[in-house]
Amino acid sequence: MTPRLDAIGLVVADMAASLAFYRRLGLDIPADAESAPHVEATLRGGLRMLWDTEDVIRSFEPDWTRPEGSERLGLAFLCDSPAEVDSVYAELTAAGHQGHLKPWDAEWGQRYAVVLDPDGCAVSLFANAS
Repeated sequence: MTPRLDAIGLVVADMAASLAFYRRLGLDIPADAESAPHVEATLRGGLRMLWDTEDVIRSFEPDWTRPEGSERLGLAFLCDSPAEVDSVYAELTAAGHQGHLKPWDAEWGQRYAVVLDPDGCAVSLFANAS
């Protein structure tokens, strides 16, 4: 048997803020999940996204501490067009999320931008330039 990637897990300081951010990116997250300590959403293709509060992690790893420094995880969301990269970036930053890299035309042929989720994880937005 070969292991296969089944889920991407995020440890979050504020469940409601994190879920609101990822809902803005189109993830179908269960309604009224903001107060749950663990949340799951199935993505297209069957991959799952998991959110756990810091308290959940400490429940089985009491010495756990929040990582410090740069990005802990990078996620990338494919947009339908370069204009959508710009509009999603604008929507997220207007909603108070921190822009990390404003949209630009990358040398590798994509429109690209990076915004930080509520826990400081880098979320890339990209589309093919053509």
